[in-house]
Amino acid sequence: MNVSDTKLWTKNFISISASNFFLFLTFYFLLVTLPIYVVENLNGEKSQAGLTTTVFLISAIVIRPFAGRWIEKIGSRLILLLSMVIFLTATILYFTAHSIQGLLLIRFYHGIGFGMATTAAGAIAATNIPQSRRGEGMGYFILSSTLAMVVGPYLGLTALQTWGVDAMLQMGVIASIAALLAGLLIKTDKNYHLLNKERKTLSLKETLFEGSALPIALVAAFFAMVYSSILSFVSVHAHEMGLGSISSYFFVVYAVVLLLSRPFTGKWFDRYGANVIVYPAIIIFAIGMFLLGTGHSAVLFLMAAAFAGLGWGTLFPTFQTIAIKAASPKRSAIATATFLSVFDIGIGVGSFLIGLVAAEFSFSEIYQYGSIYVLGGLFLYYSLFARKQNPQEMVAQHKVG
Repeated sequence: MNVSDTKLWTKNFISISASNFFLFLTFYFLLVTLPIYVVENLNGEKSQAGLTTTVFLISAIVIRPFAGRWIEKIGSRLILLLSMVIFLTATILYFTAHSIQGLLLIRFYHGIGFGMATTAAGAIAATNIPQSRRGEGMGYFILSSTLAMVVGPYLGLTALQTWGVDAMLQMGVIASIAALLAGLLIKTDKNYHLLNKERKTLSLKETLFEGSALPIALVAAFFAMVYSSILSFVSVHAHEMGLGSISSYFFVVYAVVLLLSRPFTGKWFDRYGANVIVYPAIIIFAIGMFLLGTGHSAVLFLMAAAFAGLGWGTLFPTFQTIAIKAASPKRSAIATATFLSVFDIGIGVGSFLIGLVAAEFSFSEIYQYGSIYVLGGLFLYYSLFARKQNPQEMVAQHKVG
């Protein structure tokens, strides 16, 4: 095998990872600041502040299947650049949002750009990662968005509280420009024209949806529902325990553990297959949830972050890699769109349900029950995916890879 065929850190891979980082940096930047802006600057209600995320998520989910189809027709690079232009113009439009209704319209438009961009970025990453290093490569690619999850909220809140709304939005525009510039460095797709010629006539359902990605996407959505409790409410939980001063360090620890573990977990996936990674990661994630619910000290709070980072931070890229590998190469874009859309539904439904449950239970109780819920994912993963896999074929597949 030619060494160039197994090279991971190519110009294209570095560029798409950088573009993905700045894309998600802007996303998380606004995720934590816009609700504050709605309440404090637009005199909105907390329920209206929550709509800034809901509306954004709805448009992203709706557009993704179509983005996957467009990628098959005209290529992932063009769709990525188009989506980045939409994403950038939406970020600039926030300066004109002086009412809640206007802000929600911009959020809907922004979500379209985000949904298209994440689909195209995932497809580009998948086609630029050597088959033998798929698990490792997707792990590093998804790490770019995980790092943005740490840096984005910190920068956004710091900018808003220190310099004000305009400075916060200006930083968002700069990050969006950086995402577009990194996307411009990606070379034109080499293979999509050939794949397009080979593609048979498909039904509308087949061109919008990849059935092979659905089982693992449903598993991911199951875990996403409980992960949303961390994403949306861990800072509130920290304040309730009197740990508000260290709440910002939760995702820092989360990211550090990811950085340390990523070189190993991705390679183990490529060498030994998904089951060797998934089953232990589920148990580790459950331990993190349990510590989050029972620990009331700073040490245990940060230990929970470490376990959650190792557990969920390993599960998500593994599930997305499984979804991509389950589909044929020419269907990777639609497989990515299917996976992310179903996953986002899990996040959205989870955030809504946990918000309702929080009215009756404390977050400590929610996280404790959540650990049991996570363990239930062992049986769901086995039923929807692992049980249907032929062990000999899986071993042969990974050895060939």
